[in-house]
Amino acid sequence: MSKMTMSQKILAAHAGLPEVQAGQLIEANLDLVLGNDITSPVAINELKKFNKDGVFDKDKIALVPDHFVPNKDIKSAENCKCVREFAIKNKITNYFEVGKMGIEHALLPEQGLTVAGDLIIGADSHTCTYGALGAFSTGIGSTDMAAGMATGKAWFKVPSAIKFNIVGKPSKWVSGKDVILHIIGLIGVDGALYKSMEFVGEGIKNLSMDDRFTIANMAIEAGGKNGIFPVDELAIEYMKEHAPDKKYVVYESDPDAEYDAEYTIDLSTLKSTVAFPHLPENTHTFDEIDDVKIDQVVIGSCTNGRIDDLRCAAEVLKGRHVAEGIRCIIIPATQNIYLQAMEEGLIKNFIEAGAIVSTPTCGPCLGGYMGVLASKERCVSTTNRNFVGRMGAIDSEIYLASPAVAAASAVTGKLSQPSEIGL
Repeated sequence: MSKMTMSQKILAAHAGLPEVQAGQLIEANLDLVLGNDITSPVAINELKKFNKDGVFDKDKIALVPDHFVPNKDIKSAENCKCVREFAIKNKITNYFEVGKMGIEHALLPEQGLTVAGDLIIGADSHTCTYGALGAFSTGIGSTDMAAGMATGKAWFKVPSAIKFNIVGKPSKWVSGKDVILHIIGLIGVDGALYKSMEFVGEGIKNLSMDDRFTIANMAIEAGGKNGIFPVDELAIEYMKEHAPDKKYVVYESDPDAEYDAEYTIDLSTLKSTVAFPHLPENTHTFDEIDDVKIDQVVIGSCTNGRIDDLRCAAEVLKGRHVAEGIRCIIIPATQNIYLQAMEEGLIKNFIEAGAIVSTPTCGPCLGGYMGVLASKERCVSTTNRNFVGRMGAIDSEIYLASPAVAAASAVTGKLSQPSEIGL
């Protein structure tokens, strides 16, 4: 009788095995292989060494230039050209050029390319985002991406799991970002090293799909191999809307599945949480925070650039103004999100408040462009990493926070929560 977790069942099914155990090495068939403008050129060059013509399935590869797009310099232009030429030559169905593009981990679910039960690898560490829909998705290196594009298979060591029992209902300004920052603060950046982070419990119904994408996205920041949610009515509704023609499979953990550890997270007790420099585990709530003056705010990224995030930021900024001397940069994660934000009047709110709005890009998150930090500058960002030098100068500082906290901080010019501006 199997005692498998949800993730283990997906891996077993894709390896054609009746069951798998933690630590077992398997070769599994892939549903999707993802690459971006930084990682794909490396994989494409590796692929050339295989002396294999073409890819395993032109419909099961997604190429999304998003990190330095629109191109910021000649090198990034050459990288994108390499991806473009490869996509055209191999007739890659899911190639998203400027105009159709978005930040990969927001774009793929929106385009209906990721569904429950899928096994997905991506040459980007935040590929774990799609676990929000009940898929097993994980980041890999460019060499594995090359092998995946060539063969449609990848090797995995089956992970053990940690269970997070989510209960209660969050208060008004507490979102998925606060949940995952709280968890990383609790277990540390290596607390889930090479493990599945499985989120279960009656409190999940109080988390929107956008909240779940945020939580799964940052599983890697606790060292997780993947993050995964059960497939409930909300997830099914999302898939029906975005992937009406794609078959999905619902897997559930066995009642006696084994976990390395279990934690209970009560959403009703969570407060707005901020990760201080220089690790996502260095978390604080506002009752422990003194005045932290800032220079810049970034609202966007594969973590928090979705429509819920923009609505939240717009609600905080509406009728208010970004503080003198503060740069507030807002980046919708996809063209569709940008359009929706425009139609809902959110973009107008942002611009009237003195923020700027960018085309979809990863840009500032990795210190690429569209908001690089100078020496000793401080930024409140809704992105996922605050390592030394991540967004620019090595003596700059990044404070990771929710869209609500980021927007409130833009108004006051210091690290703030919405209650400090009367919300």
